Amino acid sequence: MKKELELLKKYDVPVPRYTSYPTVPDWQVNTFTKEGYKELVQQSFAKHGKDGLSLYIHLPYCESLCTYCGCNTRITVNHAVEGPYIQALIKEWQLYLQVLGERPTIKEIHLGGGTPTFFSPKHLKELIVGLLEYADLHERYEFSFEGHPGNTTYDHLKALAEVGFTRVSFGIQDFDPKVQEAINRRQSFEEVEQVTLWSRELGYKSVNFDLIYGLPFQTLESIQETIDYVSELMPDRIAFYSYAHVPWQRPGQRAYSEKDLPKPEMKRRLNQFGQECLKNLGYELIGMDHFALADDSLLKAMHTDDLHRNFMGYTTNPGKMLVGLGVSSISDVHLAYAQNVKTVEGYMEKVNNGELPVFKGHFMSQEDIEVREQILKVACQKYFDLDDISLDQSFLLEILLNDGLIREEKSRYSVTEMGNQYLRNICSLFDPNYGKKREGKVFSQAV
Repeated sequence: MKKELELLKKYDVPVPRYTSYPTVPDWQVNTFTKEGYKELVQQSFAKHGKDGLSLYIHLPYCESLCTYCGCNTRITVNHAVEGPYIQALIKEWQLYLQVLGERPTIKEIHLGGGTPTFFSPKHLKELIVGLLEYADLHERYEFSFEGHPGNTTYDHLKALAEVGFTRVSFGIQDFDPKVQEAINRRQSFEEVEQVTLWSRELGYKSVNFDLIYGLPFQTLESIQETIDYVSELMPDRIAFYSYAHVPWQRPGQRAYSEKDLPKPEMKRRLNQFGQECLKNLGYELIGMDHFALADDSLLKAMHTDDLHRNFMGYTTNPGKMLVGLGVSSISDVHLAYAQNVKTVEGYMEKVNNGELPVFKGHFMSQEDIEVREQILKVACQKYFDLDDISLDQSFLLEILLNDGLIREEKSRYSVTEMGNQYLRNICSLFDPNYGKKREGKVFSQAV
């Protein structure tokens, strides 16, 4: 126990989540051009399009602000915004189709936000039907969405199931009423239970719960209570995230003060305690905050070396083309990254003028591609080879070995069970940009 707490403290430093490499702060935006991006989209599609495309669709609207949230959101109770935004998404997809030049195959769709279930079941169904009208479905396609337990209805779940959705993630964060009040995210256990039962009744094959540790007023007792509630429903997957307190970037977090947050030592204990509780329930750590039950496809993919990681997190889809639609969405087309404009007004204006709404990006060099493959190997397959390590990295390798985070197996180094929760730290070993001086806090704490 003492050693584990010492390691938590030692490795609790700002580290990228490595949903991409280079990470967004390290993009070479000065050399990025929209025309060059279109050419690389075409090249990548010609080579990898047959494997199927992933679509991430950002739906930014929320009726109220969750004060802990770091996502790009627009707060409104005016639901008249739904129709125009849905039409803009379909128009953006049509702009990409012009670039691709032929009918694509879709393997993966994920609706994120914001609050996707802010939109009516009718509008969500209209969106998916509108996108699929211009594409074919991969034989092993998977569609997923993020739902707010407080406003996800049976009709939402039914409408999305009818157009192919089989996975849903519910943002729980914490069941303690005091914590919920502080973060302005209120949902009862009964609401969570209802949407979970509806999902299973309608044939959803995977239900995920998002939980966060380090929130204001959290204690070991409240974490225990939250996980006790979780144990009554046993979702297939759980994301157990660290709260990032960045009020200078997210003013909503000023709704509470730093004195209301668990002290760093307590936050580390909350993380350790929560992980132990989840493991005792039968969940296995996949890495970077994600847990799954033994029969889950994500865990099976980890054991068969088929796991992949992209801007949507861990996935069983190894495809190399992820197209982001909607305000602030990021696309990863293997040879380049691109991000859409971050305001709803700017996004709508560009799309309605027939222009791809990207405003910055990064063209991948051969070195970038090689480093990304190394980082993905660690994040997903949990090993790396001796040849992957340069001489100036060898002293860091010794530290990881001595701390028990990796073990040597002939000419290969494997991540240990203990090291599994420090994957971000281990991945940073291969990141030549990590550690360079930056202004302000760029990445969240690792633990």
